Amino acid sequence: MTTIAAVALTATAQNYRIPVSEEHEQMQTGQFEPTWESLETHQTPEWFRDAKFGIWAHWGAQCVEGSGDWMARGLYLEGGGQYNYHREHYGHPSEFGYKDILPLFKAEKWDPEALVERYKRCGAQYFFVLGNHHDNYDLWDSKYQPWNSVNIGPKKDILEGWARAAKKAGLPLGISFHADHAWTWFEPSQRYDLKGDKAGVYYDGNLTKEDGKGKWWEGLDPQMLYQQNHPMSQGSWDNGRIHAQWGWENGACPPSQEFVTNFFDRTIDAINRYQPDLIYFDVTVLPFYPLSDCGMKIATHLYNKNPRGVVFGKILSDEQKKALTWDVERGAPNAIMADPWQTCNCIGDWHYNTGTYKRGYRTATNMVKQLVDIVSKNGNLLLNIPLRADGTYDEKAAAFLDELEAWMTQNGESIFGTRPWVKFGEGPVAEKDIAINAQGFNEGQYNGMDYHDIRFNQTKRYLYVTAMGWPEDGRLVVKSLAKKNPHFKKSITSVYLLGYGKLPARQTAEGLEVQLPPASSSAPMAACQSKNKIAPVLRINK
Repeated sequence: MTTIAAVALTATAQNYRIPVSEEHEQMQTGQFEPTWESLETHQTPEWFRDAKFGIWAHWGAQCVEGSGDWMARGLYLEGGGQYNYHREHYGHPSEFGYKDILPLFKAEKWDPEALVERYKRCGAQYFFVLGNHHDNYDLWDSKYQPWNSVNIGPKKDILEGWARAAKKAGLPLGISFHADHAWTWFEPSQRYDLKGDKAGVYYDGNLTKEDGKGKWWEGLDPQMLYQQNHPMSQGSWDNGRIHAQWGWENGACPPSQEFVTNFFDRTIDAINRYQPDLIYFDVTVLPFYPLSDCGMKIATHLYNKNPRGVVFGKILSDEQKKALTWDVERGAPNAIMADPWQTCNCIGDWHYNTGTYKRGYRTATNMVKQLVDIVSKNGNLLLNIPLRADGTYDEKAAAFLDELEAWMTQNGESIFGTRPWVKFGEGPVAEKDIAINAQGFNEGQYNGMDYHDIRFNQTKRYLYVTAMGWPEDGRLVVKSLAKKNPHFKKSITSVYLLGYGKLPARQTAEGLEVQLPPASSSAPMAACQSKNKIAPVLRINK
């Protein structure tokens, strides 16, 4: 993938293999042009650097069955858990496929204003929503995709409701678009069972508009949803092969210009209607890159339309990180990045999963520590809170949000509007060599951090020192602030513990020593730890 991206980095609009058509929707012209040289002059805006934390409603029709992320693909993978669940509860995918799940998505208890206000209380400084997923189903009154949430399912313009709620709450709006991969992602819908009573019976991914006569979907073309009127990619029957073909390499069936242009039209339409400040693509670099200029033109459109705009991309070269904001999925680099970046993560599955609910979500302790670590490295965290198909979160997610709100209310000043210090941290995890795996996927390396791991960030006035846990005896030693250290030469005799007050401190050759009082020593401290049990934050005057 790196070789392809590097070669294509110098590509211009006229030599893309599948140039997008602008017959219906046009790229907004202005300061920026759809070239790397032009887009590299765009700077990630300061508001995003200040924000640090966003919440994502990664929510759509794939939440209906409660079997987790990628269920619209998984129901076609014979013998898998999602296939078995779907066949038992809904029917065989030759008779009841994903298209038939869409009408069951009702969003009947969805209250976007209440949800966004709840997320804002938890510290969210921007709010993200799903525009479409790899399932190719648009969650708005789409001009170019009849398989949408106004025509089928909730009969509501989901994006309009979210956008209105975000505006009322004063939060920048982000929209994620994933449907560019439906072309290869839905290929299993072309298959058939290899064994059992339905062996050889094709699934519904090959159906056409003519097949709908007398059915609930009469008049709709299933190929507008599944997009399978093309040969399968090389090795398509290998369920894991798609990951090696995510950047349209290694034998992936190339998309048609019609499909590429349809994605372009839908995305430009949504941007023009709902005026997002951020757009996210679950792709290598940009949609259809390096085969098409589609993604380049969408990024250019947003930058020209919205000077505050942010466009995220994954698996970027150093040059591409100047043009786009780097997104790392479920992980983080273990160093301070020169340019702002973002981690996207979730407390469970991206789409609602009853199995994950039963096992339990990621804890607020775990996610707050990741947030602190990410912020110390010049990053932001975008966190998904799974919603059920009816538009509500469950009681375990509610408990997570309660804990998150308590910590953020007391300690948010150490997060928002801060910048990295001269070093991001110290301790066992800070000193590990932690590599990024493709899009990210290294978060497990950051689990288990305790008070031995410390993270730093700063404002013009303060240095913030966060320990990733409470020492049992209350004694905290910050080695990086030892006497005569080269980075903070001012003598430190006291520190301020957020949520509690001033504490004495002394600098020795070993480090800055602070005695955190135990929770039982005073009522204020007990109150402090009740909200701050995750990670104590010290504030030091600069």
